[in-house]
Amino acid sequence: MTSLAAPAKTIATICARGGSKGLPGKNIRPFMGVPLIVHTIRQALGCEHIQGVYVSTDDDEIAAIARDAGATVPFKRPAELATDTAGKLPVIEHLARYLELQGETIARIVDLQPTSPLRDTADIELALQTRPDVDLVVSVAEAHDNPYFNLVERGADGLVRLCAGEGNLRRQDAPQVYALNGSIYVWHRPALAKAAKQGMWSVRMAPYVMPRWKSVDIDTLDDFDYAEWLYVRHRGGDERG
Repeated sequence: MTSLAAPAKTIATICARGGSKGLPGKNIRPFMGVPLIVHTIRQALGCEHIQGVYVSTDDDEIAAIARDAGATVPFKRPAELATDTAGKLPVIEHLARYLELQGETIARIVDLQPTSPLRDTADIELALQTRPDVDLVVSVAEAHDNPYFNLVERGADGLVRLCAGEGNLRRQDAPQVYALNGSIYVWHRPALAKAAKQGMWSVRMAPYVMPRWKSVDIDTLDDFDYAEWLYVRHRGGDERG
C-alpha cells in the first residue's frame, strides 16, 4: 500500500541572533512587558494559514524564551551563520533545508522580523493572500522621501542632483515610492532557494503595503522607545502582541 505524501506546509521563520551592537539584548528586551520576540511569535501562532513557527538563534536565552512562547527551536544556529556579516537568506534557507531533511514538505515560508512588533496577525494573513502568483511578497510602507522630488545624490563633481527624474514634478505628481520595512516576507519555497544563491532581487516580488506607524524597525534604544509610544498610542497599551 502506497503511503500518501504529507501535505505541503506554510511555515513562519523568525531569525534572532544573540548579538546586537545597536541595542544589546534587543530581541528579548521587555517590550510592553513582554520579551520583544514573543510579540512576533504570538502573531505567527495566531495565523490560521501557518502550520509551524520556527526560531533560528545562536543564543540559549532567546531559544528558551521562544520555546516558552510556543515556537519550535529545532537547533542552535551554527556560528558561521550568526556573525555580523552573515546574510539572512542563507539562515532561512538553512532552517528550511533542515526541516525538509526531517521529512517536512514546505510550500511557503513567512519570514518575520522580531524587531517589528507593531505588525499584527491580520497583516501576516493579508500578506499571505497578496499576489500568490509571484515568488515573494514583501511588506513596505509609503516612503517619507521620494527620489523624484527630494532625494538627492552627490556626483563626481561634488554637486547634488535628484536621484531620479528631471526635477520638474510637484510632490503630489511624483510617482509613488515605498520603503521595505523588513516586517514580513512571504516566500514560495523554490524562490527562497534561488534567492539564497543569487540574491533577493533575482526573484519576482510584489508589495504588501503597511501603515507607517506599523513599520518601525527596532535597532536602537530610540527606536525601541518610539515603538512603545506608537504601540500605546494606537493600541491603548494592549500587551497581547
